[in-house]
Amino acid sequence: MRKALLISVFVLLTSLLSMRTLAQCSICTKTAQQMGEKPAKGLNSGILYLAFAPFAIAAYVGYRWWKNNSD
Repeated sequence: MRKALLISVFVLLTSLLSMRTLAQCSICTKTAQQMGEKPAKGLNSGILYLAFAPFAIAAYVGYRWWKNNSD
């Protein structure tokens, strides 16, 4: 249990703290290229920020479900 939790935290932090994460679809990439470098980085960060919440909620629900069923 503790080992699995440590591995999942490590994977999560590694994926969140990676230097260059591309989170844009092809249409957003073309739009970002037209805006310039600084707004494109902001757009990419916004996409990652908005994508984090549903994954965090799903992880919490999954953890609670797993914890209640493991007893």
